Amino acid sequence: MKTIAYYISDYGYGHATRSTAIIRELVRQNENVKIIICHSFALDFLHQSFRHEPCVEFREVATDVGYVLKENSLEPDNDVLNAKVSSYVSGFSIKLDQETQFMKEKNVSFVISDISPLGIASAAALNIPSLGLSNFTWYTAYEELIEERLLSFLHEQYKQMTYHFSLACSKEPHWDIEENQNFGFYSRKIDQYEVQRIRKKIDPEGNSHIIYFGLGMKVDIGTLSELPIWQSPNCKFIVSSNVDVDHPDVYHIPKNAVETQHYVAAADLVLTKAGWGTISEAVCAGVPLLITNRSSMKEDRHTIDYLVCHQLCDLIEWKELESLVVTPSLIETCRRQNINYYKNEAMYIAKEINKKIKST
Repeated sequence: MKTIAYYISDYGYGHATRSTAIIRELVRQNENVKIIICHSFALDFLHQSFRHEPCVEFREVATDVGYVLKENSLEPDNDVLNAKVSSYVSGFSIKLDQETQFMKEKNVSFVISDISPLGIASAAALNIPSLGLSNFTWYTAYEELIEERLLSFLHEQYKQMTYHFSLACSKEPHWDIEENQNFGFYSRKIDQYEVQRIRKKIDPEGNSHIIYFGLGMKVDIGTLSELPIWQSPNCKFIVSSNVDVDHPDVYHIPKNAVETQHYVAAADLVLTKAGWGTISEAVCAGVPLLITNRSSMKEDRHTIDYLVCHQLCDLIEWKELESLVVTPSLIETCRRQNINYYKNEAMYIAKEINKKIKST
């Protein structure tokens, strides 16, 4: 039995959901692994996702900073971000000592990171092989946002990866490491019976278009509840449980829902910001994408550039959301995308990871 430490970024739920897909495949393919998830933000969600999986354990630890946004905005707050990353870097040596002690105590033999520098640096300190799995690193995500000295520190940590599995939309530098591999999109498995149950619940008559609205946070386009989009004819909307919109055509995902990929798959159109997790779930389910264009962050730019280049989405500017109404012609335009050419690669990624684990 080999023990794997799996570090998951603390920024949002996207890293947690996609890591769930990989971990499920790892344990399905390899009965001789125990995985310890190292994470804090979405730990309750992860507990629920693996409540029937005895070979998955949990360890609460803050893994990284993520983004810091301006109040009522999706734009980065560079000053606060610099301060938080600076604090993270200042305390890194203490965190490193804690992680190496944990790895020794648990006899960790392999580390996977999506995409915290902490697990990678800790593995390197103990000469344990590590694998970075992501469409970005915080080094590239923070370019143009934080001080050069902080960027240099992050670069030093990431270059200690043994392996790097780069995902669709990535524009990472070629890390001078043992092995780089490229993969596409992946998500948790989709149960078509559950998808049809959700569609029937939201649209019992089967006469409406179902729109997944993935812009859950408050932005500077006025109050979400006042947007004209909710008046779109013959449309039903799926939103997360915390979205403050009360309308008869708006369905809130239940707070206790865990397999949220089914709500994405139940839609006829996904309207979202450029978050890789939601986009990948839509692509794997063959659902057309309408992406809000946010150019201030490199990660978003790289994602959007890839999607546009491969004809996988249509774009809408933030300002256009103020007057957007979903029409049949808009949905038909989005349906011309090439999404159905892409398959869920979780099984193949896990197979390659298990090869690395077995070789240690």
